[in-house]
Amino acid sequence: MSFCEHCEGQRFDRAQVLRALRSTRKRLRTRGESFTADEALALAIEAVRTLDIPHLEFTENETIH
Repeated sequence: MSFCEHCEGQRFDRAQVLRALRSTRKRLRTRGESFTADEALALAIEAVRTLDIPHLEFTENETIH
């Protein structure tokens, strides 16, 4: 199965985010500390923020599905 450039990019971006979240979960587990849900979410959000995910730029009459 092949994907258009837009969809292939979304799949790649999603994979990056999932890897970052799994890595954060692993780090939290190995630290042996207790974290509140808020602290864990803040660390996960920060991990995703550090990713270099490009923004789509649209031109007039361009359709993204």
